[in-house]
Amino acid sequence: MPTRGLTKIATPIKVKYCLYARKSTESEERQVLSIDSQIKEMLQLAERENLEIVCMKRESHSAKETGQRPVFNEIISEIKEGKFNGILTWAPDRISRNAGDLGQVVDLMDANLLQDIRTFGQRFMNSPNDKFMLMILCGQAKLENDNRGINVKRGLRTRVEMGLWPGVAPIGYMNQKRMDLKCQIILDPDRAPIIKKIFEKMAYERWSGRKIYHWLKFELNFKTPGNHDLALGSIFRIIQNHIYYGQFEYPRKSDNWYQGKHEPIVTKELFDKANQQLKRDVIVRESHEFAFTKLMTCGLCGSGISAEEKYKKLKNGTVAKYIYYGCGRSKDRHCKNPYLREEELIEQLIKLIDKIDMNDVGLQIKFEEELKRINNFNKGVLEINNSNKKHKEINLKTYAKYVLRSGSNEEKRELMGCFKSRIKLIKQIATIE
Repeated sequence: MPTRGLTKIATPIKVKYCLYARKSTESEERQVLSIDSQIKEMLQLAERENLEIVCMKRESHSAKETGQRPVFNEIISEIKEGKFNGILTWAPDRISRNAGDLGQVVDLMDANLLQDIRTFGQRFMNSPNDKFMLMILCGQAKLENDNRGINVKRGLRTRVEMGLWPGVAPIGYMNQKRMDLKCQIILDPDRAPIIKKIFEKMAYERWSGRKIYHWLKFELNFKTPGNHDLALGSIFRIIQNHIYYGQFEYPRKSDNWYQGKHEPIVTKELFDKANQQLKRDVIVRESHEFAFTKLMTCGLCGSGISAEEKYKKLKNGTVAKYIYYGCGRSKDRHCKNPYLREEELIEQLIKLIDKIDMNDVGLQIKFEEELKRINNFNKGVLEINNSNKKHKEINLKTYAKYVLRSGSNEEKRELMGCFKSRIKLIKQIATIE
C-alpha cells in the first residue's frame, strides 16, 4: 500500500550532448577559436565532467543572419526529434548572434526538449535565470556585430574623404602593401599602360569594344590579376570608370564624389573623348537592328551570327546598300565561315520553312494580329468593311514565307522567335538542328 506523506522524487533526465563547433569570422579570435581548437577543448571538458557526446557537428557559416546555417538548422531539427537534448559549444555566441536563432533555442528549452547548454566557462540549464543570462550574452554578441558594422562604415567614409580608394584596386592599379602607405592604391606597372591604350584606341582610333577585346586577348594575351581574360563587359566598365582620371563615387549611385590621392592613368579630356565614342557606338548599334542577328549561330565555331552593311556606288551614280551575315568570331577570332548576303539567306530560310519545327500558336497569334491590322486599315481608310467575312484557312508556313520576303525587320525577328529548331549558318548555307 502507498505510504502517505512521502514526496515522489523526479528522476533526473539524462543529458546527451551534441558538440557544435562553428568557425569564427573575427580576425582577433582566429588563433584560439578555430574549429579544431574548439573541438579539442570541448572534448577535454566532456572527459573531465563525464559528459555523453552522441554527435559532433562543424560549421563555417556566419551566425549573423537568421536561418542561414544548415548545420545549426539540422541541430534544431534533431533536438525536436529527441536525438539529443544538450549542446556543448565553445561560447554562447557560437550558437547565435541574432534574435531569430536564439529564439528557437530558448523555445526548445521552454518545451523541455533542450535541457542543457555547456560552454567552456558557463552552463545554461532550463531555468529562468540561466535563459535570461543566455539571452543577454547572445544579445551582447549581436550588439558587437552591429557596432562593428557601424565602425566599418565610419572607417570607409573616413578613407574616401581622405581620397583613398575603399576596396580592391581596379585593374591597372594595385593595393599598396607598405605599412606607411597602407590603404593607398598604386599604378600596376604591367597593366596601367595597357589600360591607357584602351582609352586611346576608343577615343582616337574609334575602335569598337569587340575590336579592343580581340586585341587584348589575341595580340597582347592580356590577363587580369586573377589570370583571366578581360571580358567585353569589363572593357566597357573600365572606359566608364572615373577613377582612371582621379575621381571616384562612393557608395555607387550615391552621387558622392571624391578626389583620389592615387596617380591618374588618363586625363579627364581623354576619358570624356573615349566615353563620347562609346556612346556613339551604342547609338549606332541600337539604330541598326538587323533582321537575323542573335537568332542564329555559326556552324563552325558556335559564335553568334553578326551583320554589317556595305555600300557600293553604281554606274548610274546611285548607291546600293547590301547586308551581309557572318560569324561574329567571339569564340574563334580566326573562324573561316564566309559571309552571306541577306537576300540569299532569306531564300535559304524559305526553303527550310517546311522542315522547321515552329510554335504554331505563336505564329497563329501573329497572323491574327496582321489580319486585324489589315481590316482596320480597309475600314478606316478605304471604307471597306470586311471584318465580318471569314478568311480562307491559311497554311501558317505560307504566312511565314511571306513575312521572310516582305515583312519588316521586327516582323522577321518575331517570326524567328517562333522557330523551335535552331538555325546554323555554315559555309554560306543555312541549316537546322
